[in-house]
Amino acid sequence: MPKAQARLVAPTEGALLEGVAEVSTALESGAGLPEVVRAAGRAMASSVIVLDGSGSVLAVACRSPDDEQAVMDGEDGALMVDLKVADLTVGELRYRPHGQPPQDALLRMVSTLVAVEADRTSAPERESGAAVADLLGDILDRRLTDRDNIIARGTELGTDLGAGATLIVIRARPQQAEESNWRRRALVVIGRGARPVERTCLVAAVGLSSGLPRPGDDSREDEFVVLVPGADPALAPRVAQSIRREIEASLHGFALTIAFSRLSNDPADIHRAGAEALLAANVAEAQGDDQLAFEATGAYRLLLPAMSEDPRELQRFYEETVAPLLAYDDEYETELLRTLETFLDVDGSVANSAERLFTHRHTIRYRLERVRDLTGLDVGSTDGRERLSLGLKAMRVLGIATPHGPATEPGAAGGRVRRGKADD
Repeated sequence: MPKAQARLVAPTEGALLEGVAEVSTALESGAGLPEVVRAAGRAMASSVIVLDGSGSVLAVACRSPDDEQAVMDGEDGALMVDLKVADLTVGELRYRPHGQPPQDALLRMVSTLVAVEADRTSAPERESGAAVADLLGDILDRRLTDRDNIIARGTELGTDLGAGATLIVIRARPQQAEESNWRRRALVVIGRGARPVERTCLVAAVGLSSGLPRPGDDSREDEFVVLVPGADPALAPRVAQSIRREIEASLHGFALTIAFSRLSNDPADIHRAGAEALLAANVAEAQGDDQLAFEATGAYRLLLPAMSEDPRELQRFYEETVAPLLAYDDEYETELLRTLETFLDVDGSVANSAERLFTHRHTIRYRLERVRDLTGLDVGSTDGRERLSLGLKAMRVLGIATPHGPATEPGAAGGRVRRGKADD
């Protein structure tokens, strides 16, 4: 949507004062944001919509549903300005003039007054959201461990954690360029999906640490998490499905992964639910699954203590086993890791590996020899297969995805020539 451009024609003093006075009167009366926005629409002779920083509509002053849709979509001459209080952007004012566009001085003054009221209106919700994030962060990082204190702080936020809870982790990855506030918008959408199923869910973006940054991603964002209170183990899957439907309806062009823990019956053990949901999310994302419950992670569950109590040991085991394969695949665009995964999945059959990967059996054998050369582990031995299999599981628990796809660059010689290096 185009932003309003400054105009050089000065407004008449009377029109400017009259418009500003009408909006100021609505603001001072305490009638609320909808009345302030209606006054702004009259002052600017425009249809007006005000949105908060997450993209949620706060107030509308339009002539009809079709008019409102045109303003939202930026059609038929609709424009927008950022709403700012000091240096903080608190939302957007979208408007479509009914005739001549409002003069720049009037637009600036009216938008400033609307910004003040929008900020005041949103302040309690922001404070509540910060309190939820603080509580979840304190519980999951084990800064808050006393059962009675956990229940008391949950009660302050309108939820009963006395019977325990289940934790859901949601990862929504934009597949195209998004505006800078997309995470705030996604958090609103997640809450909108969760609360119709369980209105006392706690929704926030908080850090879930395995004790290590995700390899290759030092700037990892906080996770979207939903704490579902109560002792019903079937409730969290229903909440997850509702969140999925809302995200798919409201956020387009996002890759979605949803993972959830087992039910934690004791509030003092909710931190464990966080570790379980994080492990399930890492495994799901690495395997390309869009949803995974901790109970369905199979043998990965055995690695939860290592992830929770000594994640650096898990990192060391990964580095001692399959990390050289990932580095080699990344540098030369080969498929050693994928070949190893496939070979283990088909119970060590070279013929079945070749069929699944659409390649020759000699190529599979060559790749498995490179696996042995790089790791010192032979897939022909029981010990080698077990260590490599555990190394792959450690990689997935750490959230490291397998690179896919053979080399296709000219001169790559089937993926055996270093990228960017010319032949001697």
